[in-house]
Amino acid sequence: MTAALSDGRKLNCPQLTVKERAQVRKHERRAARARKDSPQKAAEYAKAARLRAREANRRKDWCEKTSTMLARSYGLVRFEKLNIQNMTRSAKGTVEQPGTNVAQKSGLNRSILAQGWGLLRQRTEHKAPGRVEDVPAPYTSLRCSACGWIEKKSRKSQADFECVSCGFTCNADNNAATNVAAGQGGIPRPRCSAGAGGATAATSRSSAREPQPNWVGIPLF
Repeated sequence: MTAALSDGRKLNCPQLTVKERAQVRKHERRAARARKDSPQKAAEYAKAARLRAREANRRKDWCEKTSTMLARSYGLVRFEKLNIQNMTRSAKGTVEQPGTNVAQKSGLNRSILAQGWGLLRQRTEHKAPGRVEDVPAPYTSLRCSACGWIEKKSRKSQADFECVSCGFTCNADNNAATNVAAGQGGIPRPRCSAGAGGATAATSRSSAREPQPNWVGIPLF
């Protein structure tokens, strides 16, 4: 899933199919085995590049269509503010301090960039000038959209949310999307009784940070 909307809809950016990904790997393996500077090596790399360009074109087309839909459907569009540059920072490290889980981090970075979050945000702002806002990411997924209580234990898993205060349950992404739509993000504020507007009282502020599972962050509207 690429994005969750506050009305419950989930959007998916098209990517390469399983068969196409297998073809990319096949061409890259053939290129790696080919003789250096040979026509065969160049041809195999070119075939892999054409497939990756196909994926990029699909992503651009999806971002154009989705941003048009958002601009036409909503008077105000709020995005969860994600620092994509930091999220996709290399984990290689240095010679003195090499990184850990570099292969896994590289795969995660590719998955994040394949979602087109930055392009979607940019194109939506172009089509809805003055009607796009960013909501700070902290606590959006830990805050209960029904009562406003913030608690790490309410986030049962990457997919499930169950408020420990009022018992409200829903999909975790839908809960966060509702919070973002209401502009509820950033540091906790004094607790209110209104739904999607409250927060943990200052005397019982949670020190919990946003969970960092294998799949990092989803832009929410």
